[in-house]
Amino acid sequence: MKPIKSNAGSLNRRSFLKAGTLGGTATALAAAVGLGHAPANQGTPLLAEPSPTPTAEAEAQHHHGSDPSGSVGEIAPTAFDPSAFLEAFDQGVVTSENGRTVRTWKVLALNKDIEVAPGVWFPAWTYNEQVPGPTFRARAGDLVRFDFFNATPHPHTIHFHGFHPPSMDGVSPMVEPGNTFLYEFEAQPFGLHLYHCHVMPLKRHIHKGLYGAFLIDPPEARPPAREMVMVMNAFDTNLDGENEVYAVNTVAFHYMKHPIRVRVGEPLRIYLVNLTEFDLVNSFHLHASMFRLYRTGTQLEHFEFTDTVTMGQGERHVLEFSLDHPGQYMFHAHQSEFAELGWMGLFEAVEA
Repeated sequence: MKPIKSNAGSLNRRSFLKAGTLGGTATALAAAVGLGHAPANQGTPLLAEPSPTPTAEAEAQHHHGSDPSGSVGEIAPTAFDPSAFLEAFDQGVVTSENGRTVRTWKVLALNKDIEVAPGVWFPAWTYNEQVPGPTFRARAGDLVRFDFFNATPHPHTIHFHGFHPPSMDGVSPMVEPGNTFLYEFEAQPFGLHLYHCHVMPLKRHIHKGLYGAFLIDPPEARPPAREMVMVMNAFDTNLDGENEVYAVNTVAFHYMKHPIRVRVGEPLRIYLVNLTEFDLVNSFHLHASMFRLYRTGTQLEHFEFTDTVTMGQGERHVLEFSLDHPGQYMFHAHQSEFAELGWMGLFEAVEA
């Protein structure tokens, strides 16, 4: 692990975690792990701020625990809202050609600063000005069209997982700045897929934010349920090749501050995608309950019954469950460090 440079010496994020500095304010969170602070629309992160020597208070937190919500304050109210993104499915502009359903989307690549924790900004590369990009949704057999325009200074593409001709694979041609490309193919097979830029260096283009979920529904709809999308991601805010902030749907600890309210006994379905860069695996763990796990969502009958799933980058699964008692149910990565750095949330089950 590369050390984070500071006036206090070479301290890495794990050292600060041991010092318990993540239980305080967003400023403390940022200082602890060397996060960039920048107002919106400034294109580069600031260097790591001087990091404090662990104080007596921090030492006390180390021994006696700290606030699991990890930060205070809110992201800019007009910016990306993880609560809204959770249930936002973009089904495109729907038309019909020769009796066949056609779905069309306009996709814009644009550089934009995004807030990944209150007051902590990241210079992202985005699809349609958000990270993750929109959750595109079609039905198996639909003809899908993505009219892509690159408004950034770098070449980009869109690589979709699933079936399509190689010419639509998003490896070539690279779409140069100011240019467009039309991706067109039949949506197959049904399941939970993803999309991302495929220009080299691939790690950089993905980590900067050019990714999202691509959901293809089966010909016959899945059983009724309340559906949500969770994209596991993380951010290297000081550009040292390691992540300092982890989240599901971009904003650290958002669902700790804003628990996802559901009804007791309500059927729930989570479309879970891992797009965490730099770390080999990520995971999802649900407290006080268990879920049916459909790997990649390409089959409707075969599932596992578990409370934890570990996923490599690019893996995605469908999780189905209900919560049978009122109260708060925690969910988080089952890598402790990821959870303490932002990948943690709550479902709040209430009586109907």
